[in-house]
Amino acid sequence: MIVLAGATLVTGVSAATAGERPKPKPTIVLVHGAFADSASWSGVIERLRRQGYPVVAAANPLRGLSSDAGYVRTVINSVQGPVVLAGHSYGGAVMTNAAVGDPDVKALVYVAAFAPDQGESALDLSNKFPGSTLGATLAPVPLGDSTADLSIRPDLFRQQFAADVSEQQASLMAVTQRPIRDAALSASSGKPAWSEIPSWFLLSGADRNIPVKAQRWMAERAGAREIVEIRNASHAVGVSNPGPVADLIVRASRAR
Repeated sequence: MIVLAGATLVTGVSAATAGERPKPKPTIVLVHGAFADSASWSGVIERLRRQGYPVVAAANPLRGLSSDAGYVRTVINSVQGPVVLAGHSYGGAVMTNAAVGDPDVKALVYVAAFAPDQGESALDLSNKFPGSTLGATLAPVPLGDSTADLSIRPDLFRQQFAADVSEQQASLMAVTQRPIRDAALSASSGKPAWSEIPSWFLLSGADRNIPVKAQRWMAERAGAREIVEIRNASHAVGVSNPGPVADLIVRASRAR
């Protein structure tokens, strides 16, 4: 076990053999989760593009697991060539469903994310281990169809979602957060893509949305090629620690 800059590297992936002709880089498709938007990937995108990767940040609708996965599938299908999918939070559940049976998806990277098995929901997994304090911070808005939009109360957003992000940035994130329909969090997942596509996991050790024990359990169940834990990271780990997130995606993209 190697500790690097606060990250615990559990397993490793070797680099490409020196001297081989470089192959075109895969497109990285990023899927944000609830209470966030595509801009939450900005620091990661900057680092990936600096290394020459084409990047697409999908605008996850956050309306329902099946329909959200269907939308992300259209995004994947619009990309020519191989794809590496990375999902944060609920975005992990979406890509778990979107990538099933797609030979162009070469790797799945879960960033403080749900990786459900068939029949499981995000709600099931967040409650599997103690530690989530999300429920008490939510402000529901009824939609008139027996469902509701959920968002995090702005005054509680930083402590719940982004405790290691600056107060100024967290306040902007709170105002621009995207609500999620409650039915999306309770919907049962289908066949998991991680059962047939290699996976990598980054765990946020101080996560108050998805307990780190749940993240680790999902990673081990999926047979992750590599697991990295950033011990003091909040749920918004892609914002607070974009470097390690981008580095893990790059390693996944280079794996054989």
